[in-house]
Amino acid sequence: MPRAAITVAVLLVIVHAVFGALLTISDTGPDVGLSDQIGIALIGVVEAGAVLLLTRARLRVGPSGIAVRNLVSERIFGWDEIGGLVYPEGKFCARLLLPSDEYVPVLAVQARDGDRAVAAMENVRDAEQRYGRSTS
Repeated sequence: MPRAAITVAVLLVIVHAVFGALLTISDTGPDVGLSDQIGIALIGVVEAGAVLLLTRARLRVGPSGIAVRNLVSERIFGWDEIGGLVYPEGKFCARLLLPSDEYVPVLAVQARDGDRAVAAMENVRDAEQRYGRSTS
């Protein structure tokens, strides 16, 4: 995922920079200046940044609990708050179960990750037995 996202981000910046540069080749009616060209290139930078947000997802497990970082924020859950980590059938990412039938999506563990997702789930279960409450 990170390698693909980086490739897409670089392509977005290149395409927008090229389009911005090509705006002044012929006169199509509107007056296109340097600020317009820079603006189009900056739109590519903003889009690339949005694509790179997808690479931020992370799941960390330790003695104090589980830290889940999705697109923007990171939350840390103590072992006493966690009901488990499950992968519901038909869903694209794992879920960290919380009390009162609540859950937090874990974007770092996705179906398309295949064996890496299975290994991540096993690591969390091992850490839960080692540090936290026993699994049911």
